[in-house]
Amino acid sequence: MDRPNLPLNGLRAFEVAARQGSFTRAAIELRVTQAAVSQQIQRLEELLGHRLFTRASTGLILTDIGAALHPVLTRNFDEMGEVLDRFQGGRYREALNLGVVTTFATGWLIPRLPAFEAAHPGISLRVFTHNNRIDIAKEGLHMAIRFGDRTAWPWLEADPLIAAPLTPLCAPGLLGQLRTPQDLAGQRLLRSYRADEWGDWFAAAGADCPPLEGPVLDSSVAMADLAAAGQGVALLPAAMFARQLEAGALVRPFAAEVEAGRYWLTWPRGKPQTVAMAQVRAWLADSAGSAVATG
Repeated sequence: MDRPNLPLNGLRAFEVAARQGSFTRAAIELRVTQAAVSQQIQRLEELLGHRLFTRASTGLILTDIGAALHPVLTRNFDEMGEVLDRFQGGRYREALNLGVVTTFATGWLIPRLPAFEAAHPGISLRVFTHNNRIDIAKEGLHMAIRFGDRTAWPWLEADPLIAAPLTPLCAPGLLGQLRTPQDLAGQRLLRSYRADEWGDWFAAAGADCPPLEGPVLDSSVAMADLAAAGQGVALLPAAMFARQLEAGALVRPFAAEVEAGRYWLTWPRGKPQTVAMAQVRAWLADSAGSAVATG
């Protein structure tokens, strides 16, 4: 089909109706009447010579032709929308979707975002938090910051950011009860899904690890909140909770710490680097290096 004859209104109506599963919801999104959506799709079907939907009590069901056409349209409309978004407000802005493990987002990145935005007005940085388990491509991200060992993601490119050794943190009220690492045996030790962390820390501290019981959490932020409330002792990266330590909400009873990985900026191997990706990489490398040098 020649480009000048592409039925753009019908294609757009079809894409929205297929995504919404309803002509009524499609009409709301497109801000037209339901009859207008139905007519546009009917004209598209007549042009193609194929039905795109069948109706059922549960909503619209795509035919084989419709199922083949829909993902192509969604992908291309999303790409067009992303490009158009860059020109909003009368100036060019490139969007970059960045997944960030929550601990790093709250403990390091978010306080520095104003500095990034001031230095890079041409980039619209969209931050999406995650719990360290993320698929960059499936979740529509360009890059992701995660914690761990580089060998865990051999299919990704990765830049090292900040080392974050783990150490026990607790509420100030528990400090008097913790004179030696062995005193932790009488406390509730909050655990993450990485089961060997406490054992590794006790080995580094020269003490035996007591039996570990209680809930397992997948959020360091949640563990820090529980620890600050006096509900246990959490093994956390102290560098990510500097504000709580400075404010006295958390205290560090022991100097011993254990390496469990570091924070990495990752992106798909072989993915072409956009201008925004290159600038975010450079800014993170510079800022993380400065944080290590001063911190």
